[in-house]
Formats: sequence, structure tokens, C-alpha cells
Amino acid sequence: MEIKILPLPKDKQKAKVSDESKLGFGQVFTDRMFFAEWRADRGWFNAQIKPYEPFVLDPSCLVFHYSQEIFEGLKAYRSQAGEILLFRPEMNGRRFNLSADRLCMPEVPEPFFLQAVQELVYLEREWVPSMAGTSLYIRPTMIAVDPFLGVRAANHYYFYIILSPVGPYYTSGFNPIAVMVEDQYIRAMVGGTGEAKTGGNYASSLKAGVEAKKKGFDQVLWLDGVHRRYIEEAGATNIFFVYEDRIVTPPLEGSILHGITRDSILKLIPSLGWRAEERKIDIHELMREVRSQKIKEVFCSGTAAAITPVGSLSYKGETLEINQKRVGPIVAQLYETLTNIQYGKIGDPFQWVRRVSPVSIKERLHHVLTQQQPSKKH
Repeated sequence: MEIKILPLPKDKQKAKVSDESKLGFGQVFTDRMFFAEWRADRGWFNAQIKPYEPFVLDPSCLVFHYSQEIFEGLKAYRSQAGEILLFRPEMNGRRFNLSADRLCMPEVPEPFFLQAVQELVYLEREWVPSMAGTSLYIRPTMIAVDPFLGVRAANHYYFYIILSPVGPYYTSGFNPIAVMVEDQYIRAMVGGTGEAKTGGNYASSLKAGVEAKKKGFDQVLWLDGVHRRYIEEAGATNIFFVYEDRIVTPPLEGSILHGITRDSILKLIPSLGWRAEERKIDIHELMREVRSQKIKEVFCSGTAAAITPVGSLSYKGETLEINQKRVGPIVAQLYETLTNIQYGKIGDPFQWVRRVSPVSIKERLHHVLTQQQPSKKH
């Protein structure tokens, strides 16, 4: 699909953050965005990269009233050699379409998804920070924009991508967090939308998250919605438990997100000499095995923070420390290996990293980069 590239006027160019240690997360946005539309009678059209700007939407748009919306999250990294690297972006394209199917939204062809991400990131490559621990966060999103009040799938959608240079997700950096096991609220159930990356799942998690923070916890660990006893996921991340001879995580059974970092860790574990196991974990078993120190380390995984060690777990008033609230050796090795692959510091045996290179697209970007004129070629 042809993606038109619109000029970026000087008055639309933003000042970049001079001190990358103060980037924070999700607060600064780049000069450009990607935008496309889909209509039931036309399919995809109007694909363009244009200056970052607000939308004008009708107050009756379906997205506002019935939450027909999905999104993704991935990152671009700057290597020590100055290359711009994407980590498994095709997985985000596939998961985006899994979410779209669950929300009755149109599929975005994977090549089109990747083309849009790569061309936008290439144009905005100067926004990719270089300080250790920083990256360019990429947020593809689709929303229903029909002006209509009534519960049905829309006939008109916007698909757009915005970029944000970011620092560490947690202000404390790579340090253990305190986690509270939630036993009152539930996030999702099998048969619901738990495995889709849609805003409603996150909205339903806010109440528990707010209450946990009031009690001094950093994150919530969810239990299943039926029995309230099986571990699911932590906040917006998957979770892993390190035993003497294996690393265990809950299985994907329809109520938790298909984490791309989770999948990467499961593939890394055997290559580093451990055994990976996916199985149901009872909360009472979990607390017992933390108490007896059969569980040596605990960590969360996700795109935003990569790997986050857990220093304590609290359930029904009992708080247990994990590894004396210190970063354990296995979590540290997994974190170092994963992030070194993402930043291109070590070899990539899984071929996960995709370089954003001008070679494949420089011809059609030539006029934009040199004359600020829309390209005529595809």
C-alpha cells in the first residue's frame, strides 16, 4: 500500500529533550505520526505519515461509547553503532490482528503494519535516544469512529501510530518492586477480552492498582476470575517464578495477554541452561513455596520495562520477601541477555532484531528527506 509522506513545516517541529535522563515514560511525542483509514465499502485507504496533530472526532463516535479500540506497544533501540533496531515487530503485528478479531475490527495486513512502523521510525530516527536504558516507544492504535449510538461493530476506523522517546518505565529503574495479590477485583475471564490488547482491560484494572499504591505497593498480581486462586498476570505484565531447576509461568488459556517479552524469555531460558515450564500456579502453593524459599526469584516481563524483579509478595495481609529484596542472579542474567540483544550488543541467535535501514526505502523517501516534498513512488 502506498504511504504518502506529507511535509513537516518548521512550526510543527518540536524541541527534543536535551537531558535524556529526564525523559520519563510516555510524556514526550515526536514530530510525525502515521495515519490510515478503513471503511467497510473501501478497505484501507488514505495512508500517510504526517505532522503529529490532534484528531477532530464527533462526540457520538462509537469508540467513546462502546470502547471498540485496540493498541500495541513496541520499541525502537539505538545500538552503540548508531543503528536503529526493532525487536520482533512482526509479533506485534500478529497480536494486533488477534486483538482486532476479538473486537470485530478489520485486520491490518502484517506487511502494511511493518511498513508503517519502519517508515515512521526511519523518518523520526533522530528522536531515538542513545542513553543507556532509553528507547523510542511505538504505539499503534485502532479506534472506531462512526458517529452512531447503538451497540454494533463500526464501519469506519482510524489506524494510527505515534512515537515517544522514553526512559525506564519504573522511576526506580531495574530494582525489585512490591507486588500485592488482588483477591477482590478481577481483570478478565476466559471467554472475555483478557488476551486482547484493548483499553477496557486496562480501565478495569485501575481500581485495584490505585488501592494497591495507597498501601505502598508498586503493582498488582491478578488471580483467575472463577476460582480466585490461580495466578494470571501482574498489572500489564506477565510473571515468572524461579525455582532451583526451572522457571515457571502461567499458561496462555484465554484470559491473559500473549506477551512478546514473555515468549522471548521462554525461548531464552533453555538457551541459558534452565528449564521452562508453563503450568497453573495456585496462590496458596505460591505463598507456601516463597515462604519455604523453594521459589528463589520472581520477575515480571513486558515491553515497557523488559524484565522487572519482584522483591516482595503480599496476600491477605501476609507479606513475604523474595531474595531479601535484592535482584537475583538469574533475573539479572535474563535481563542482561534480553536487553543486550535488543540493543544489538551481542549476537542475535533467534533473529529477533530488525534493522531500520534506509536501503529499502531511501528511494521513495529521497524527496521528503532532501526537499520536504511528498513522495510519488512506492
